[in-house]
Amino acid sequence: MYHEKVIKIDLQTYLQLDATSMAILIKKKEVTPRELLELSFQQLEKVNPTLNAITNFREEAVLQEAVNVNINNGPFAGVPFLLKDTQPQEGEKVTSGSKLLQTMIAEQDSNLVAKFREAGLLLMGHTNAPEFALKNITEAEFYGPTRNPWNPDYSPGGSSGGSAAMIASGVVPMAGASDGGGSIRIPASFSSLFGLKPTRGRTPVGPGVGRQWHGAAVDFILSRSVRDSAAMLNELQVIQPEAAFQVPLYPDQYTDVLQLPFKKPLKIGFTTQSPVDTPVSEDAKFAVEKIAKWLEKQGHHVEEAENGVDGKQLMRNYFIMNSGEISTLFYQLEQALGRSLTPDDVEIETWMLNEAGKSVSAAEFSASLASWDTAAAQMAQFHETYDFYMTPATAFPAPKIGELTHSKDKQEQFRNRMAAVSKDKQQELINEMFLPSLTYTPFTQLANLTGQPAMSVPVHLSKEGLPLGVQFIASKGEEYRLLQLAYQLEQSELWVGMNGNPYFKNM
Repeated sequence: MYHEKVIKIDLQTYLQLDATSMAILIKKKEVTPRELLELSFQQLEKVNPTLNAITNFREEAVLQEAVNVNINNGPFAGVPFLLKDTQPQEGEKVTSGSKLLQTMIAEQDSNLVAKFREAGLLLMGHTNAPEFALKNITEAEFYGPTRNPWNPDYSPGGSSGGSAAMIASGVVPMAGASDGGGSIRIPASFSSLFGLKPTRGRTPVGPGVGRQWHGAAVDFILSRSVRDSAAMLNELQVIQPEAAFQVPLYPDQYTDVLQLPFKKPLKIGFTTQSPVDTPVSEDAKFAVEKIAKWLEKQGHHVEEAENGVDGKQLMRNYFIMNSGEISTLFYQLEQALGRSLTPDDVEIETWMLNEAGKSVSAAEFSASLASWDTAAAQMAQFHETYDFYMTPATAFPAPKIGELTHSKDKQEQFRNRMAAVSKDKQQELINEMFLPSLTYTPFTQLANLTGQPAMSVPVHLSKEGLPLGVQFIASKGEEYRLLQLAYQLEQSELWVGMNGNPYFKNM
């Protein structure tokens, strides 16, 4: 699919190139960064009126930057790229999907964005995200919903849904993303992309932030090709002295391991059962079983397995963390604004989490974090037997636009009930509010809380033509093994990629 030998760069050719191919052509001087940007702009103009995926577009600035690119500086010098609207770039608007921050201008690059610049990427702007990256869909009230390139009636997922839509419509080959509960893997599943969540501590945080969601959240990218994610991980892995979490650097190049066979057959445990006892679609079950059969044909051992983690308790503790983090954010915003926030300032999920967070004691919060360590120990024990843990990436293909957004009446009911219930019932109400969303995506949060690397691979289309991914979780520090497996799947007939995507139908 990814071709470097071309005579003319037109839009159809552009759509066939991954970021690695683009970088090769630039270094060979067969195409200029400006030519690639102009083709990206052409595709953006074509698709964004339908998809609504861009929140900040720095057209003139990035065109000027393209003229001044040193094509030898960075492995992706001159390649078009988009950031997520939670990733600050100096001098640019970054709102985290909230109307409360609509005038916010970043005073400096985040450490992540600085690394993107060092890699040579041309930063075109920012993509849509739900308010404060709290949801698995991208339907911010301030910006409106982002739509799925496979079918605009459906969501591309969240919280990195704007980035997913821009990649799956061909505007850019990869884009910035983050994952605090599945926000890389969920849009990868819903949009037929490759989505890798690195090990906790692998990629940059801050400045001024040593931990994100107590280590649950990790920044990285979404991509169409495995080799792009591998090459980007080469650039982003870091030992960051001020960060709360560290992981030893991988000593080799992630790109070098892709074509290597596994040294011995793998042992893979899998499940298609939701960890919180919610329904799982036949599509999701079939996708996992299909991959299991393929793995067995490759000589690996695959069996159903229990991981020993109490999924329901883990989710309760995940929401306690969310409540505490949002209450801290409220405090910071109120200090900065010099006033109290009201329900009109934020969306219902943000408001409810803040209200619940006010009632969480320090002891409860500390105990909830301790449960993450228990789960991490249980998964470490699991991996003494199994190389990978395989599940559906999502329990269903994408939801329809609006399906998981609460109506105004429902929002008012939640606010009234939150004000009326006792302290010990508030977290139950949070669970109730998020249950429809959690039913779609119950599998991804585990790796966030344990700190393990995990990925979603695009290997299934429903009969309605909607993508659905399969998730693999590995031991901490073993992204290289996930990438090995992903590359093998990418070479197989099971890899869906953009096959069937209307924006790539002539490829």
